[in-house]
Amino acid sequence: MSIISALVMATFTTPEKIGADPQSMLWLLPLVAAIAIVYKATKLPEIKAANFLKEAVILFGSIVVFMSITALVLCTFAWLVIE
Repeated sequence: MSIISALVMATFTTPEKIGADPQSMLWLLPLVAAIAIVYKATKLPEIKAANFLKEAVILFGSIVVFMSITALVLCTFAWLVIE
């Protein structure tokens, strides 16, 4: 096995370090977009471009809003416990 092959395989065995700061959390948005698109592609009985896009955007927005509210509640709870 060559060194390049070993290095490529090593990148898949070591987890990527992602911080917990707000800038790092922006990496969640492409994941949420992919989840919304795939979910709507499997659940809609008939896929039309306008309807599909509208449904995927609504689902994307609702997931982001729910995650934001959950993060605020958990941060508030942690702040109250620490104080």
